[in-house]
Amino acid sequence: MNGDTANASSVERRRKTVSRLARRMTWPLLMLAAVYASFLVGMFIVMRQPPHRFGRLMAHFPMPAMIIVPFEPMWNVARNGPTRVGQLAPDFTLPTTDHKTEVTLSSFRGKQPVVLAFGSYT
Repeated sequence: MNGDTANASSVERRRKTVSRLARRMTWPLLMLAAVYASFLVGMFIVMRQPPHRFGRLMAHFPMPAMIIVPFEPMWNVARNGPTRVGQLAPDFTLPTTDHKTEVTLSSFRGKQPVVLAFGSYT
């Protein structure tokens, strides 16, 4: 019987220790979750900016931190989803390679096929 009492008190001590640890960790974990949620909301707001402003803002963002951002799902929602096959591409204007004039995608509509290729050449 003495062993049962010692075993019961040992279990009770462990339960209290775990309960105390859980109470101590609740606030830090809630604060961490709140900071992460705020960070994601901020990233979403940045993603909703026009492309030139988004690029300027992202130039200051540390790229290793992108590991903690669910970038693609957020980007698809922020930019109203992916463009589907057969859908018109969003209109945009870019400078020519000599930077003397600008070209707008819609100016080619109905005239000649346009191929858009995106990628990194580094």
